[in-house]
Amino acid sequence: MKINQRIEAFDKLGSHIDSILKNDDNEYNAICNQAYLKNNWFTKANIDSAIKAWSLELTGSRLHKWIDGYDLEKLTERKVGVINAGNIPLVGFHDMLSVLLSGHHYYGKNASDDNLLLPYIASLLMEVEPAFKSRIHFVDRLTEYDAVIATGSNNSARYFESYFGKVPHIIRKNRNGVGVLTGKESKEDLAKLGNDIFQYFGLGCRNVSKIYVPEGTIFDPFFESMFSFNGIMQHSKYMNNFDYNNAMLLMKLIPFLQNGFLIIHEDDRIHSPISVVHYEKYKNQIDLITKLDTAENQIQCLIVKEKLELKSDLKNRQFNFGEGQSPALNDYADGVDTLRFLSSL
Repeated sequence: MKINQRIEAFDKLGSHIDSILKNDDNEYNAICNQAYLKNNWFTKANIDSAIKAWSLELTGSRLHKWIDGYDLEKLTERKVGVINAGNIPLVGFHDMLSVLLSGHHYYGKNASDDNLLLPYIASLLMEVEPAFKSRIHFVDRLTEYDAVIATGSNNSARYFESYFGKVPHIIRKNRNGVGVLTGKESKEDLAKLGNDIFQYFGLGCRNVSKIYVPEGTIFDPFFESMFSFNGIMQHSKYMNNFDYNNAMLLMKLIPFLQNGFLIIHEDDRIHSPISVVHYEKYKNQIDLITKLDTAENQIQCLIVKEKLELKSDLKNRQFNFGEGQSPALNDYADGVDTLRFLSSL
């Protein structure tokens, strides 16, 4: 397959899934229902959100712009094994897109609680371009691979490094989104930040799990702006986590604030449990930038109202409030250029 043929196929896929959403497709609804029964974090609204985001990105113009600068026409075809996480719907789609668009063969191992959505999207792709049928393989175990892309926890990353260390690889670890407040945010700004916190129940690596705030911050405006997300209280698994974390903090006598569905407390760690957002105070701009640059390897993306003059690679991973879950095609996980890796095989 030529690169233009591959781009045309994904452009058609984008149009196809947009049509599916607009026409309330029965097969799609059935898949969503099965995915939810298997994994109650995968609500219909969250699946719709994920697939809608991809329908917007999969256009010929955006795909051509993305691959500009990469030499993908004359690559030696390789078998690329991809171990997908299962934390949010379609989290592994970008890797599948990258492997197939670059001209390689995709061997995907899905998480047990997310093994329906990606094969479904792959089936739609094979409908619009049958030539992909020989290039897409979903497996229970990776046994054939020339290179590997694996996403997991910090613990699983050590296993991946050991097991796949002898072949070209990308191994991703735990990362989270981080937000920065200056005290000048409007209610609308804070409401947009709420989407970065609550989308996908906070389970994504791009969700804001920590905010940096100026010394002396009063959190009343923050909680007032979060109130519009109180519908999350209807989700029992989320509220079970809230109740548990609320009880643990009370037992440990750790000071915290909460509004009935979100807990915030002071903690220097980036990662936080479901229903909890950590916060850390900063003295001035220099102090803030030092803290962020130091934690760069733990941060997936930075949510800010105004871009910061950072020294680390984190300067290239800054997003406006409300845009944390809307990465562009060239916003690579962990800041590792997947297409560059694939074009070097």
